[in-house]
Amino acid sequence: MASHFKQPEGTDPRGFARPSRPSSRSAQAAPHHATDDDPSRRLRTRRGGDESYHAPAGNPHAAGMPRASEGFVSVVSDPGGSSRGHDRRRREPRFVETDPYDLSGRRSRDPKKRVARVLSVILFVVGIGLIAAAAGMFIYNQWQYGEQERINEELAEYATLSDDGSTAPQVDWEGLKAVNGDVVGWVQIPGTGVNYPVYQAQDNEKYLHTSAEGTYSLGGQIFLDYENAKPGMVDAQTIIYGHHLRNGSMFKPVSDMQDQQVFDSISTVWYVTEEASYELEPLFIYQTTADDTNVRQLNFGSTDELHAYLSGLLGQAVASRGDAAQVINGMTKALSLCTCYYEDSDKGRVILVCALKSEAAAATAAASE
Repeated sequence: MASHFKQPEGTDPRGFARPSRPSSRSAQAAPHHATDDDPSRRLRTRRGGDESYHAPAGNPHAAGMPRASEGFVSVVSDPGGSSRGHDRRRREPRFVETDPYDLSGRRSRDPKKRVARVLSVILFVVGIGLIAAAAGMFIYNQWQYGEQERINEELAEYATLSDDGSTAPQVDWEGLKAVNGDVVGWVQIPGTGVNYPVYQAQDNEKYLHTSAEGTYSLGGQIFLDYENAKPGMVDAQTIIYGHHLRNGSMFKPVSDMQDQQVFDSISTVWYVTEEASYELEPLFIYQTTADDTNVRQLNFGSTDELHAYLSGLLGQAVASRGDAAQVINGMTKALSLCTCYYEDSDKGRVILVCALKSEAAAATAAASE
């Protein structure tokens, strides 16, 4: 017959005092064998579960204590007990790395992962370098545009313009020559930002990126073709070149005239020299390439050849005056303004051909008779 410990009177299984209860007839009955599964030998806990107040012989756990699950391995202990901590992670092959950094914070010694780390560092450094270079280029370009604007604004002070563009600009030639003796004329298109001195060098390269002050500049200066006779409007065709800057300065308004509506809004182009002032008007505008040598025909054997040449260019026009063909028949001179356009990368060129207003009016009148 198995024996068990008698519950001391006046205490509960947890050792706390409890009031005595009168004995009952069932309590005086003969004892019987019981196990931990016997409901009569279990108490209801405060948490709502049952726990035994008897610890079976040989059970190392006290009554009411949780029992470890079979097969449970602590996350902080080594089942084999042969190693501990970070060293175990590095030495034992059963710890498989799935990240360039293991749980201990130490780098993996896998050669492939070392290569991956080096490559990632190199790419990161290269990326930072590219961002820094792009930022530097942007800042430098903005500085260049600012310098070009400063030069343009200072040179613009040498000319006085009429409010409506009906009269020619009044130019301080002595002041301009003191800055740069290569100045030969002044070009203005009323209603636009085109208002610049015109220079001429020994070639068509110098003033592409050289300012009137003789220093490098993004937009250079507006310049007369080096093969044209000074100061312009002497040859049958006078050509003036200028950059098309993306901030809207230099000859960008000329490029904008490829739109017929913009073209129609411009009625006057002024070219002024020390000796004379020429009032012209847009006739047509056409596109071509940088290697088109036909653009630079400056003189012709006769006016008929000039008319045939201009009529051929009119066939390429993207915008034009409605009676351009009639006006061409009365022309003896043409002024052409040449700049870039970006629809064809950096190879595109656009040329605005202008006629003297006096010759255009005479040709129109003759055609109407």
